Amino acid sequence: MTGSAPLTTTDTTRRPREEPDEHLAVEHHLLSVRLAQAERLGDLGWAEWNLQTGETIWSDRVYAIFGRDPGEGPIRLADLASHVETGDRAGLDRLLRSVVHRAEPGETEFRIRRRGEIRNLRAALDPVAAGGRTAVHGVIQDVTGHRRAEHGITEARRRLGELLGRATRERRQSEALCEALLPGPASPSGLPGARIETRYHPAGAEDGLGGDWHDAVPLPDGRILLAVGDVSGHGLPAAAEMTVLRHALAALAMTGEPVGRLLSWLNHLVTHRMAEATATAVAGHLDPATGVFTWSQAGHPAPVLVRDGTAVQLAPPDGVLLGATLTEPYASAEIRLREDDLLLLFTDGLVERRDRDIDDGVALLLEVAAGLSGLRGAGLAAGLDRLVEAVGGPNPEDDVCVLAFAPAG
Repeated sequence: MTGSAPLTTTDTTRRPREEPDEHLAVEHHLLSVRLAQAERLGDLGWAEWNLQTGETIWSDRVYAIFGRDPGEGPIRLADLASHVETGDRAGLDRLLRSVVHRAEPGETEFRIRRRGEIRNLRAALDPVAAGGRTAVHGVIQDVTGHRRAEHGITEARRRLGELLGRATRERRQSEALCEALLPGPASPSGLPGARIETRYHPAGAEDGLGGDWHDAVPLPDGRILLAVGDVSGHGLPAAAEMTVLRHALAALAMTGEPVGRLLSWLNHLVTHRMAEATATAVAGHLDPATGVFTWSQAGHPAPVLVRDGTAVQLAPPDGVLLGATLTEPYASAEIRLREDDLLLLFTDGLVERRDRDIDDGVALLLEVAAGLSGLRGAGLAAGLDRLVEAVGGPNPEDDVCVLAFAPAG
C-alpha cells in the first residue's frame, strides 16, 4: 500500500483527547460571552464571598457597577456597608445578618455614591454550604434607571393631579361666572304663562363665555321680556360687553317703555360707551293674558314661528345694527301666539357657517324646526338639542344661542 503514512501510537492516543478539550474550550468561551452579554443588558453582575478564607470574587460587571478599579480588588463582605449611603446601611446590615448567621437568603436595595453620582443598587444574597465550604453568593444589579423612571412616573402623576385639580377649580369658577353673567331662564313661577328652553354654545371658548346672550325677564306689569343678542367678537372681551347690554336691557325694561325705545336706548349705550363694538338684538314683550308678542330688532335675524307642523320666519320690522347710527328709529311688529305655538329666537351663529350661506342655514332651520310643533317639557328640551345638531351643531367660529318659548296654555 502506498500514498499514506501509517498511524503511530502517538497519533491515535492524542487526537481523541484533544478534540473534546477543544470543544469544551469553545463551549466555555461561548458561555462566558453570553453571560457577559446578559450581565451588560441587565446591568448586573455576580459576587462570591468565602466565609472561611475571606476570599472575594467579583465579576467584571460588579466592578463597573460600583465604579471600582479592578486593581483595587473587590470589597470584602464585612466592609460592604461602609460603601453604602448612611441612611441605607441598616437595611443592608439586616440582610447580611440574615444570610450569614441564619443562612436565610434575602435581598435589599441601597444607594451608593459612584464618582459623585447617587446610584440605586439591588443585592440578592444566598448562603452556600457544600463540601465543607461556606460562602455567600450574590447578584448585584444597578436599578438606577428603573427608580428614575418610577420617580418620573410618580412626579408626572402628581403634576397631572395638580393640573386636573386646577382644571376642576377653573371649570367650577367658569361655570359660576357663566351662571352669573348668563343664567338660565327663570323658574315657571317667575314666568307665568310661559315654557322656555335655552341653548348656548360659545365659539370654541375654553372659559365657556362669548358675546351672545339670551334673557327672559318678568316685568312689573305682568308682561315678559324675551330677548337674544349678539355682541361682535368672542371670548372674555365680548362677554364683558354682552353683560353690560344684557343687564342694561333688563333694567330699562322695568320702565315699561315699548321695545323699540328700549333698543334705541341700547343703541346710544353702544355708540357712546362701546366705541369699538357693534351688536345685534331681538327684544319683545309678551302679554300672557292675550298671547300678543310685540317685538323689535336691531340688525338681527327675525324669530321663527312654529305652528301646526310648519315653521316660518317672521317678517322683521325696521331696525339697524346697534352702534351703527343714532338717527334711525326702531319699529315694532306683533303676533298673537296660540296655545300650541312655539317661538324660536336665535343668533346668526346657528344658521351661518363658513361653508354655507345664511339663507341656506335659515332654510334648514325652518325644515328642522317644523318637527318641534306641539312639543313641551322634556320633549321640547330633547327636540331643541336635535335642532341645534341638525342645523350644524356648535359653531367653532361663532357663538350659538337659541331661546325657545311656548305659551303655557
